[in-house]
Amino acid sequence: MDNRFRGIQLTRDAEKKMSVNVAELGLEDLMEGDVVVEVEWTTVNYKDGLAITGKGPVVRRWPMIPGIDCAGTVASSDNPRFKPGDKVILNGFGVGEVHTGAFAAYARLKGDWLIPMPDGMDGRSAMAIGTAGYTAMLSVMALERHGIDPTRGPVVVTGANGGVGTVAIAILGKLGYEVIASTGRPEESEFLKQLGASEIIHRDELSGPAKPLNKERWIGGVDAVGSHTLANVLSMTSYGGAVAACGLAQGMDLPSSVAPFILRGVSLLGIDSVMAPLALREEAWARLVSDLDMAKLDSLSSEIGFDGIVDAAHAIIDGKIRGRVVVNMKQ
Repeated sequence: MDNRFRGIQLTRDAEKKMSVNVAELGLEDLMEGDVVVEVEWTTVNYKDGLAITGKGPVVRRWPMIPGIDCAGTVASSDNPRFKPGDKVILNGFGVGEVHTGAFAAYARLKGDWLIPMPDGMDGRSAMAIGTAGYTAMLSVMALERHGIDPTRGPVVVTGANGGVGTVAIAILGKLGYEVIASTGRPEESEFLKQLGASEIIHRDELSGPAKPLNKERWIGGVDAVGSHTLANVLSMTSYGGAVAACGLAQGMDLPSSVAPFILRGVSLLGIDSVMAPLALREEAWARLVSDLDMAKLDSLSSEIGFDGIVDAAHAIIDGKIRGRVVVNMKQ
């Protein structure tokens, strides 16, 4: 294990002005944990973009190494679940927010946060999925638990070109659903259809103020946008349908009414990927191995090295990233 290593460190001065630095770090700069992981692969999620650009209140402890996801090899362990050499995945649990994260050569973590690398998956594929794709799988599983299946009608996916959206479309398409993709980038329509979308609609159809009830258009939805978009999705959901809400790209507000819930029996399913219990995480990752076409995963992923993380963080906030960004920490 190297004594000194590179990492991205966020600091804040007395006036609360944030700085983003590439720093030389040591294990003493990492927070407590019983497993040290050599980070081999990570990814840039929307939340990472908010942290690095300072455009969202993601970081709540300073200084902070951002990065909410990693895949790598256990370097040392005091946890009975893991031994040196084990391949592991980390998503969430406040890593990169209140606990030093993945944008460094090593991360010291709690073993209870880690899951073993599933059979049939490697570190690059795991980070091509990342929190965004894992959240998409949790959303699909929630719809299934509510009885939503391909025979009941189409499912809408908002923010279709983002990390959650692209993976959700690929999963739903493989499972046989008719998928309606909502995007602000109609020039990407062919790409979304290749992933599994049957129909493309412009996000403007959903981004304005919603009626309490609108024409029924879908039986379910995966929404990573929130605000007016989620309100519109709910107003257009068919009787007995359900919408999985997992994001806030448009905003945290929900300017809706009770009408979809009490007149159509629509359910709003909240998806939390950060603190999801271990059994649910392991189920989701096992399902990703079987229910996500890895060839399609490659098509929606781009790869960068450590030096590209900060630029990618700005690009994802500016809406210039399609799909997923994988970071090869060895580059």
